[in-house]
Amino acid sequence: MIIPELDHPTYHLAMAQFDQAADTMNLDLKYRDRLKTPQRALMVGLPIKMDDGNVKVFMGYRVQHDSARGPFKGGIRYHQNLNLGEVSALAMWMTWKTALAGVPYGGAKGGIRVNPHELSLTELERLTRRYAAEIFPLISPDRDIPATDIGTNAQVMAWFMDTYSEQVGYAVPGCVTGKPLAIGGSLGREEATGRGVAKVTIEALQHRGIRIDDTTVVVQGFGNVGSHTARIMKESGAKVIGISDVSGGLFNSQGLDIPSIVQDHINGVPLMDMSAGDPVTNEELLKLECTVLIPAALSEQITVKNASDIRCQILTEAANGPTTLEADAILQNRNVFIIPDILANAGGVIVSYFEWVQDVQRFFWKESDIHERLHEIITAAFHRTLFFAQEKNTSMRMAALMNGIDQVVQAHNLRGLYP
Repeated sequence: MIIPELDHPTYHLAMAQFDQAADTMNLDLKYRDRLKTPQRALMVGLPIKMDDGNVKVFMGYRVQHDSARGPFKGGIRYHQNLNLGEVSALAMWMTWKTALAGVPYGGAKGGIRVNPHELSLTELERLTRRYAAEIFPLISPDRDIPATDIGTNAQVMAWFMDTYSEQVGYAVPGCVTGKPLAIGGSLGREEATGRGVAKVTIEALQHRGIRIDDTTVVVQGFGNVGSHTARIMKESGAKVIGISDVSGGLFNSQGLDIPSIVQDHINGVPLMDMSAGDPVTNEELLKLECTVLIPAALSEQITVKNASDIRCQILTEAANGPTTLEADAILQNRNVFIIPDILANAGGVIVSYFEWVQDVQRFFWKESDIHERLHEIITAAFHRTLFFAQEKNTSMRMAALMNGIDQVVQAHNLRGLYP
């Protein structure tokens, strides 16, 4: 039975994926219930004074899914539709993601149900600091390390780090990742998720025997992840023919000028107002014929309603949960090579791990070292997953989930049950 507070499509998707992997693994029942249930979940009311003098209360969340392999790790999301079910699903996926990548963390996630674009900068700061103060008992560099996610950025992490540090009485840069460089952030962190997406996509192209200069790419979502992914794929030799943001998208069969578009987008120009290509809707964008389709927006974008119209050879899931279980089966039957989210977007948590290590050691690395180590870890995870999928004659998604779940189960089995 689903707990009412967890009743959300993303939560149902995460549970269905887990059940499918657990059935394939013949996972012992004693682990199933434990791994489907968050270790800890906190809901907090966040009253803040708005600029007009009124007090408004927002809902905040922090879910810690599993800590068998190390401290909790996961982003903080600000979105107007966020709820406990979605946060719980994202925390679970983070557990499998960190295990698959081989970084010593457990999964967590948090956030506030708010549209950050509707707040002034001062309101956003007050809300962030109140949230940090409310979840303070759960957070520390050795216990739970938040990071950026949808709707948050380096400035939000700076406010969070300052609030935490004021509570303990000294600067603690390692309490969050995704911070500005001036207060302990890491080189390469901002683009890390997009760089990881590009790296595994290039590995998949090589696996399929497709030349990079013969590759066309479509990216849905042009936020931090989508824009960096598009830029790096273009720099690698691919032709990016379609992109989109919340306003709509652009299509140009000859390839889009990504650097110019990125600069205009940073300056606040919506894609639909640019003349770099023909306008397309987000729905039309997903159906464009291309070599690689990269959904980098929100979850449940590819469903049973549009899966049959998807015309790509490789689907790289930069977003969390962009493909429903029913759509996944349709794409598998059509021989679309799917790089699942917990593998494709692991670059962010890998470089967050690097930032945390640098903060703890008080020793910072060169950007070239960070890129090299990210490449080494994420490509190794790709090839482990591919080998397992081929050996077990299963999909990349099931191989990734089974590998991640197995690592967590091993940790639970070795540590035992207390008391």
